[in-house]
Amino acid sequence: MAEATFRIWRTEPGGEGGFQEYRTAVSDGMVVLDAVHRIQAEQAPDLAVRWNCKAGKCGSCSAEINGRPRLMCMTRLNQVNLNEPVTVEPMRTFPSIKDLVTDVSWNFRVKKGITKIKPRKPDFADGTFRMAQRDVDRVQEFRKCIECFLCQDVCHVLRDHNKHEEFIGPRFLVYAAQLEMNPIDTADRIPELKADKGIGYCNITKCCTKVCPEHIHITDNAIIPLKERVVSRYYDPVTRLLRLFK
Repeated sequence: MAEATFRIWRTEPGGEGGFQEYRTAVSDGMVVLDAVHRIQAEQAPDLAVRWNCKAGKCGSCSAEINGRPRLMCMTRLNQVNLNEPVTVEPMRTFPSIKDLVTDVSWNFRVKKGITKIKPRKPDFADGTFRMAQRDVDRVQEFRKCIECFLCQDVCHVLRDHNKHEEFIGPRFLVYAAQLEMNPIDTADRIPELKADKGIGYCNITKCCTKVCPEHIHITDNAIIPLKERVVSRYYDPVTRLLRLFK
């Protein structure tokens, strides 16, 4: 059994923190979370780490591994260079609670502020709707989101510029797109996306798409279509001209 070095972020009393090195045994098939658990069991029983399913479906074990936002349970050790120390630290975009655990409650407050679905009148007496399969398929991709918030973590608007009060981030632009593109929804979220949710801050670098463990096309299929709707309504010269005659 081989050994590898891990540099894990530890929080000191008073809120300060720093990396601490641990040398631990590793074997074929292990993921980063396995190594963190072994270190926790054998060397650092007070190490705080959030996890749940260990199957890449709950989003709990989000962290930054060698500087990249990833799920610890889905990052195999054969994907990292074990000849060098492997750094494991909490998501930088959110406040630290302890060690690898961050406070992501801001995200849930943001979600509450997005206009919920307002269904149109049912097409049939039994309360069901008629809809095209292509419209159903269009939003299915967005439902795969596990709310790991890795896309929020990597977004430079939140990470580097701290625009938490002005920008809802890629996760919730995906959520808004899921609602906006729902074939039975009648709510209009375009004004709030422009005024309150900060969609104009996104400059479509696609960094959020690159880190998504569910491979959702966040930028191309959610953010860009929403930006197009905002532009068509508020900045298209023909639309603005027609508005003058209403």
